Amino acid sequence: MINKITGRHIEVTEAMRDYVQKKIDRLGRFYNRISEIEVVIEGSAKATEQKIEVIVNADHHSPFIVHESGADMYACLDTAVDKIERQLTRHKEKSRNHKGQTGAAEATFEALQQEEVDQENTAE
Repeated sequence: MINKITGRHIEVTEAMRDYVQKKIDRLGRFYNRISEIEVVIEGSAKATEQKIEVIVNADHHSPFIVHESGADMYACLDTAVDKIERQLTRHKEKSRNHKGQTGAAEATFEALQQEEVDQENTAE
C-alpha cells in the first residue's frame, strides 16, 4: 500500500506526518484491496481554515474521496478518516451481501422443499 502525504501552502511537519500515518494505517482493516492512500493538507492565508482531502484508490473500484475543513487540522483529519472508514465499510458490506444472494430458480426450489417438509410435519 502506497501512502502519500502532501501539503499545499503549508509545510507538513514530522509530527503531522506521523499523526496522519498512524491514522491512515488503520484503513487497511476496513478494506483489504486498498492500493494507494493520498492525504492532501491545504493551508490558507487565514490560519483559521485548514482543509484535508483523503483519496483512497482501491482495486476494481473508483476512488473513495473525502473533503473536510475546519480550524484544527488534527480534528479535520479525525473526521475525514471516520468518513472514509464508513465509505469503505459500506462498500465491503455491499460486495459481501451481493455475493451471497441466491438466484430465482434456487429460491423457488428451496421454497418448494420447505413446503414439502412443512406438509410432512403437519401430516404426522
